[in-house]
Amino acid sequence: MKKSFEEQIKELENIVADLEKGELSLDESVTKFEEGIKISKDCNKILDEAEKKISILIKNDDGETSEEDFDVSV
Repeated sequence: MKKSFEEQIKELENIVADLEKGELSLDESVTKFEEGIKISKDCNKILDEAEKKISILIKNDDGETSEEDFDVSV
């Protein structure tokens, strides 16, 4: 089962804490760093997908509200 964004961020925070302690061997540090990079990429992918789904509610001149897809190129 795929972990939630929040779970992945927590895991990333734990990896950073482990690396900052400086108690890991070089091999362990490199492995943790690689895990962190993978989690970071996964989180960025989740954020990109969420951003594409965002809709902006715009109030029209006549008081009606309409929904438009979020345009990241603007």
